[in-house]
Amino acid sequence: MENKYIYLMPGMAASTKIFELLKFPSSFSVEFLSWIPPVKNEKLSDYAYRISKLIKHKNPILIGVSLGGILVQEISKIINCEKVIIISSIKSKSELPIHMKMSKHTKAHRLLPFEWIKNIENLALFVFGDSIKVRVNLYKKYLSHRDPEYLDWAINALVNWEQDYNIESVIHIHGKKDNIFPIRQIKEPVIKIKGSHALILTQANWLNDNLPKLILD
Repeated sequence: MENKYIYLMPGMAASTKIFELLKFPSSFSVEFLSWIPPVKNEKLSDYAYRISKLIKHKNPILIGVSLGGILVQEISKIINCEKVIIISSIKSKSELPIHMKMSKHTKAHRLLPFEWIKNIENLALFVFGDSIKVRVNLYKKYLSHRDPEYLDWAINALVNWEQDYNIESVIHIHGKKDNIFPIRQIKEPVIKIKGSHALILTQANWLNDNLPKLILD
């Protein structure tokens, strides 16, 4: 079987270490994408273009988590991809929770005192949701991108995402108890599984069993 090239993109503020529990067959070559510093007021589409230049294989399989899922959809508009899989993410702006839709118009997210980001537990709650229980030293391992300028850009990119349609080929995996992007807002097609927003950590066994099947299907 021809080698499959998989590129993994973590969620907001997260390092590639969030993928440490994933195991792929040896016929899959796994590459990791990381967040890079944004340019001031950079559009998400422009940021996606810069990230796309880090992808060195043709027709890759892109897997993105949360905001990383939004980013890989933007990348798929720039390069040809064999498959795009998003985990704990959204397929269009209509799937944003109501408070994030309101924030787009009120700019409430711009009023956040970013001092709160310095509290690693606050950031972990924002990124993973309230169901992930790990020690502070693990938060630090998983959440390595904590620069306030990056976080300001990332939150703004999330609430202002303009995609108003579903990319038909996108495979969406979502937790039934996701409290960052509640399942009630998520439209079909979606694969609903047990778990919260931190599926990549809490449901690694399910993902290890099923991601290869979804890729090869």
